[in-house]
Amino acid sequence: MTTAADLRARTKELLAAHPPATTERTAFLRARFDAGLAWVHYPVGLGGLDAPRGLQAVVDAELGAAGAPDNDPRRIGIGLGMAAPTILRYGTDEQKRRLLRPLWVGEEVWCQLFSEPGAGSDLAALGTRAVRDGDHWVVDGQKVWTSSAHVARWAILVARTDPDQPKHRGMTYFLCDMTDPGVDVRPLRQITGEAEFNEVFLSGVRIPDSMRLGEVGEGWKVAQTTLMNERVSIGGSRIPREGGMIGTVARTWRERPELRTRDTHQRLLELWVDAEVARLTGERLRQQLVAGHPGPEGSGMKLAFARLNQEISSLEVELLGDEGLLYDDWTLRRPDKVDFTGREAGYRYLRSKGNSIEGGTSEVLLNIVAERVLGLPSEPRTDKDVAWKDLAR
Repeated sequence: MTTAADLRARTKELLAAHPPATTERTAFLRARFDAGLAWVHYPVGLGGLDAPRGLQAVVDAELGAAGAPDNDPRRIGIGLGMAAPTILRYGTDEQKRRLLRPLWVGEEVWCQLFSEPGAGSDLAALGTRAVRDGDHWVVDGQKVWTSSAHVARWAILVARTDPDQPKHRGMTYFLCDMTDPGVDVRPLRQITGEAEFNEVFLSGVRIPDSMRLGEVGEGWKVAQTTLMNERVSIGGSRIPREGGMIGTVARTWRERPELRTRDTHQRLLELWVDAEVARLTGERLRQQLVAGHPGPEGSGMKLAFARLNQEISSLEVELLGDEGLLYDDWTLRRPDKVDFTGREAGYRYLRSKGNSIEGGTSEVLLNIVAERVLGLPSEPRTDKDVAWKDLAR
């Protein structure tokens, strides 16, 4: 079994052969992937060493101390946190070899074509159609709220392939090339003034059957792997103590004593404790992931993440007063990543409103936690055995 000492030795070999100070960034990241030090728990040949997941921290610490470049995980978070684990679990050998290396290195950005105008919270009600045509599938439909579609090369896509089946059983999961003819990406201007999200129109897009992930009709099953990983990715990312947004507000409190009031002091203390509890809970969740796949507990972490971000950003704006409303740039920008800590308080306040929607609405996640974590009775579902084409719209 691979040990921490083995990984330190292998990392030192990588650094000796490819000194970060003189090696081009992409070349270093490719060499790191090929050495099995990208994600050590992945299989040999796919960026890993079949090592325990918890040992990744050993590699990251050694490379960080040496000043090695990272793969800009915020920019490629959808690929890392959602596409990659789904491809690893359901992909063919050829799909894994072709897609995982450029995904991890950051040469190819991924987006997620799930939500639709008429099927947001109820993903299983989606209506985008995929019709078999020989060795291809012809896809027509519309997706919405697609982060990074304007910079993405690939997308994970769920489409309806059998409208005669109930909504959860008639879907299939595909990998869509965003450069294909028929893919039209249009910006959605947000309350922040930016267009980080998009709507995507698919008109006669031809996807080879070789880019199908999982069996025909099992799209819902495959999508669950994506969604569970997405919620852990959004709500359970590793941060240091007093990291993230609570650290920004705490720093303002310490450096700007003239802003303090008794009320904001009490609220800051309460939110600091809540943030620390969420951070430690996230650490426990990641430890559970070492032995298997993410479960519904990730929904609870994502719920906490959304609530905390909104309450912390609200406190920050109140603490700063008029200054908290300032926002440096309201022009239409097309960012390729979200930055919650490197921007102004006004931006954080506005952007955090979307946290309770993206990655599953808080209302849906509350149901998941109630039913799949706490074991409470499920809500009545009258449509579960009705063919999708017969559902009321």
